[in-house]
Amino acid sequence: MGFIMKVELEDVRCITDTALTIRGSRRRVTVPSEVVEILKLKNSDKLRWIVFNNGNIQIHKVKK
Repeated sequence: MGFIMKVELEDVRCITDTALTIRGSRRRVTVPSEVVEILKLKNSDKLRWIVFNNGNIQIHKVKK
């Protein structure tokens, strides 16, 4: 079941989809290249996932 999320487009820098790969107990998420560039992500950077009761998710780069 999907949900509808209201988004103000003037607040959006990019919208992109990604894939999840599950193999046994291992889980991988592909971070889209646009997100890597915008957040200036590098190898070993950490992302914080915040999951709300309504199923919405926020992902933030963890500052060192």
